[in-house]
Amino acid sequence: MQFKNGPIGLLFHTLFILFILAPIVMVCAVAFTSEGFISLPSGGLSLRWFRAILDNPRFIEAFWFSLGLGTLSASLAIVLAVPSALALARNRFRGREALVAFFLSPLMIPHVVLGLAFLKFFTTVDLAGTYVGLVVAHVILVMPYALRLVLASATGIDPALERAAQSLGASNWTAFRRVVLPLLLPGVVSGWVIAFITSFDELTMSIFIASPSTTTLPVRIFLHIEDTIDPLVTAVSAVLIYVTIIAIFILDRVVGLEKLFVGKGR
Repeated sequence: MQFKNGPIGLLFHTLFILFILAPIVMVCAVAFTSEGFISLPSGGLSLRWFRAILDNPRFIEAFWFSLGLGTLSASLAIVLAVPSALALARNRFRGREALVAFFLSPLMIPHVVLGLAFLKFFTTVDLAGTYVGLVVAHVILVMPYALRLVLASATGIDPALERAAQSLGASNWTAFRRVVLPLLLPGVVSGWVIAFITSFDELTMSIFIASPSTTTLPVRIFLHIEDTIDPLVTAVSAVLIYVTIIAIFILDRVVGLEKLFVGKGR
């Protein structure tokens, strides 16, 4: 049985989508201003602030640094989340709920508190301002997102499928790679994407533990805003929006978003 939205429902959804997209559209529009300050409407269209990005290598370096940091942090979080999710989904033991709460505890702690705690700890162990310390902090921060999504996929897997593969002569690794991992793939991919976005976009915690040699893009933007407010920040944001749209379009055409996030045959 199918349900169709009435005129009020369509109006509500239209207004809701416009409300969500309005800030993105405004940022992209201001990025093309010819003025030396943030203004809309603008006196004319110009690409001067996009060219200004190329003249400011600090933003480009911070972008590549954040890209690498997000990729590494999300990958490490997934590597830790997969065995943890399988252990939690397949076993019932005393203290299981406490262990789940411990893994998800970074979600309940304000990022300011996490930043201060990491700053104190890394200073004590001589990791303050280092790349290793930043990676460790980001992995701890994004691990709950990866775990929750992988755990959701792991909960729906029938353990009999893996045992059947093993009974037919498959090793533990082969059974995991050929049976379990494909079933976990939607949770793994969505968990990795959410973890990457969270790491790439993290600002509050990173301010406390970043250094001049480990400055992420959000921190660089924040430092730039402290000195001056000009359309350069909107141009950087617009470039990130365009890159994201292009990446999603290519991923959808090459692989298929439904196949990745929902799973084949679901």
